[in-house]
Formats: sequence, structure tokens, C-alpha cells
Amino acid sequence: MRVGNVLLFAALMLSACGSSNSVSGSGNTPGPLQPKAQTYYVDANEGNDEADGTSPQKAWRTVARASKQVLKAGDQLLLHRGQTFSGELDIRAEGTQAEPVLVSGYGSGQRPVVVGRDASMWAVRVLNSSHITLRGLEIINTGSERLAGRTGLKVECRDHGISADITIDSIYVHDVNGSLVKEQGGGSAILIENGGNMIASRFEGLTIQNCHIQRCERNAMIWTAYYDRRNWLPNTGVVVRGNLIEQVPGDGIVPIGCDGTLIEYNVMRDCPDLLPMSEAAAGIWPWSCDNTVIQFNEVSDHKAPWDAQGFDCDFNCRNTQIRYNYSHDNYGGMVLICDAGSERNYSLGNIGSRVEWNISIGDGQRPKITRTGSIFAPNIHIAGRVTNTLVAHNILHSSPKLAQDADRTMICADSWDGYADSTTITRNIFYTAEPSQFNMTKTTRNLFLHNWYLGEYRQLPADAEAQTSLAGKTSTDGKALLQLMDERDVCGYKAHFPNPTKIEAFFKTLE
Repeated sequence: MRVGNVLLFAALMLSACGSSNSVSGSGNTPGPLQPKAQTYYVDANEGNDEADGTSPQKAWRTVARASKQVLKAGDQLLLHRGQTFSGELDIRAEGTQAEPVLVSGYGSGQRPVVVGRDASMWAVRVLNSSHITLRGLEIINTGSERLAGRTGLKVECRDHGISADITIDSIYVHDVNGSLVKEQGGGSAILIENGGNMIASRFEGLTIQNCHIQRCERNAMIWTAYYDRRNWLPNTGVVVRGNLIEQVPGDGIVPIGCDGTLIEYNVMRDCPDLLPMSEAAAGIWPWSCDNTVIQFNEVSDHKAPWDAQGFDCDFNCRNTQIRYNYSHDNYGGMVLICDAGSERNYSLGNIGSRVEWNISIGDGQRPKITRTGSIFAPNIHIAGRVTNTLVAHNILHSSPKLAQDADRTMICADSWDGYADSTTITRNIFYTAEPSQFNMTKTTRNLFLHNWYLGEYRQLPADAEAQTSLAGKTSTDGKALLQLMDERDVCGYKAHFPNPTKIEAFFKTLE
């Protein structure tokens, strides 16, 4: 269904609501009483599914019983802490802005744990819900073998219209064994899915914060949504903040079909080298999104066989901003900026990406041959028909490569059904510990202006204000760059993010 039908549906719903609430006669006639909010309890040890669940003494026993209850405004569903609940917890919530629904724990002890069955596609699902907070649960979904599409937590809006104001807070998702192959359906810790054939559906207000994701395959957080620009209905108000992703081999945070997403203060680290040679993945990147802001994130140790950058401005996106991030020790470089130029039936291309004020240390450390037959790992990879791209005020510190035949290219701009056009690369500091190069191939209308080129290069790009020295104003030791960053706790990990005041002041001293 197209957007126009969604607006018509909304108008009909408003009309229906107006009719149901109207009363005849005097305007002083009271309306129907609202049901009282209720708290429901689940106790895996002492509960009874024949009880009404409305007190700890009358708690339900299973998440299967709890899943039958539609939660209304102000309701709470509480699982006993320190206990494990087997099966699938399906949540339907109809909260309000004034009285949201809460799903969390009660009692003492560790987080309540929901463990999916052997063939469960999810352990916990929030379906067609609004004004709900899911907080403080532990989720595991490990089967006897990898299952394509398996996830830990699924948040779904399908044939529903609008799901508003959903918060996922302080959830620990771990040990989800989905497929390692993207084309098979992959797998994830958290899957956000919106769509529908009867009623176009999307999220308005979705926050994922303070969550810890560990040992999940293939990905950490990924969306499935409307991606075709001919029928584009973007999710809005998406915020992903303060999450720690560890030991995930694939993609870290990938919003799809969103407008105005904010991704900040997240960490992805310690990625295992598990993906088959056919697979590409990266840290944090949007797909088919507009106006995404990716700031104050740290990505390291990505080991995907292809790509493996910390960050990415990707396909069918407009006005992506990647700023004040820290990328280090990835097999790939700091950033990928890409677009498949042949896909113009459902894609607008990659337009107006901005990569600014980021710090990269020791990226491009790929030790083995990729699907190209070489060890390909430039610090910045520009692929395909991206247009009007800005790369400015970044610091790229290229450490000695671990592999003898490693790619030591600083920037490579090559073809993906076309070449980049109108790329501005200005006021960046490029440092290389070994001979490097810039390879812009057949790209058009490139502007290099006032960049610092430190170290040895085979040939510098045409830069009218090229600088080859910092005149002792900084060290070539990558550790010195930590002075431009702040340290911040993210789910118990000491993360580092560029400080805007410090890094901007540093560049001013170089003018």
C-alpha cells in the first residue's frame, strides 16, 4: 500500500474514534470509564498459568501464557529476576504517551532470562505495539544448528499502520546462531521489521539504548523495511545510543528505510573472523536512508572478508553525516562511500554524504587475500556513482601493515557500475608509516584542497594548497591522538570518542 492509502487509513481511524467517543444530549455526560492499569507477574518456579497473574502470589508460570495478554495503557508485565523462561515471549502493547507499558523484571537477582526453543526464529517479539518500554531482560536464542533469519529480539510493525514510541533499554542479547550468509537471511541480535501488503506500516519513535550484544550471528542490529524510493515510507525518530556490540562477525548497526536516524555513543569491537569468503560487512552504516547522523561511535577489530570498514555511507542514501567517530584496527579502512550506479529504478543513489572530524588509527590491517585476488584495504574506499561527497577534517593515521603484500592505499575510488562525481577532500591529515598512494581512477570533478600529506606517497593528488609537514605541532605516534578524545563508559567498556572542541581547536592551530 502506498503512502496515500496510509493517510486515508489514518483519517478513517480518527473519524471512527471520534464517533465512538461522542455522546448524545448534554455535553456534560461522562464518557466511558477507562480500565485500570494492571501489573502481571511471571514466575517460572512457583507460578501457575491457571492463575490471573495479577500479583506475585498469583503469578503465571510461562511466557506462553503471558504472551496471550494484550497489554493496555499503564500495564506492566514483570518476569521474576534470577529465573530462566523457556520459549517465545510475544508482546502486544497498546500504551499511550501518558501511560506507557513496561515489560521488565521484579524481585531480586540477575536479569530474567528468556531462552528460545531449538527452532525459534526469535526469543522475544514486540508486535504492532505503541508506547512501550522493554527494559532489563536477558535474551538467548541458540539452536542446535545455525538457522537463517534467527534473531534474539524482534520488533515488528506489520499491516498495522504506526507503531509509536518504543524503547528498548538495557537488554543483554547473546548467543544467537543465525546464518553467517547474508543472502540466506543471515541472523541478528535485534531485528527491526516493518512492512505489510494490506496496511503500510512504520515506526514513529524507536529508541535502542544501553544494550549489550555479544556472540550473535550474523549481525547485531539490522532493519528490514521499505527501501524502494517509488514506495518509500521511512521510519522516523529512530535513536540508537550507548550500546556495546562484541564478538559479532557481521554488520553492527544498519538502519534501512529510515529518515533522520541518530546513532551515537555506540561501540563495536572484538569481531571474530567467522564469515565465509563471499561475505561483506562493516560496522555502522545506513541503507536506503535519508539524513542519518552517525556520531561519537567507536568501531574496531572488524574482520569481514570484504569491506570491514568501521563506517559506511551506503546505497540509496541522501545526506548521511559520519562525524566525530573513532575507527581503529579494522581489516578494512575507516570508511566506505558507495553506490551501485546501475540500480536507478528503485534507488536515488548516494548523494551528499559528509565524512568529517573522524579519527582513524591503524585501519586497513587486512592480512589475507580478498575476493579480488589481492589484499584490498584502502583507508577510504569510494565505490560507484556517489555524488557531492565531502571528506573533511579527518585524521587518518596509517600504521605499518601486518601483511607483506597489504594494500597501503590511502584513498581508492573505483567503479561499481560507474564512478564518483563531485568529491571534495579538504583539510584532512593523511599520515602513512609506509609508502602509500591515492588512486582516483576515472572519477570526475574531484577537488583536493589544503590537505596534509605526511609520509611517503608515490604521487600526490592535484592539491593547490598541499601541506607536507605539521611543523612539530603533533606527533606521528597514533597514541598521541587519544589526547583529542574523551573516555566514556559504554556498558562497562571504556570507549573513546573525538571531542569536538579539542579536534576543531587542533585543526585551527594548523591554519
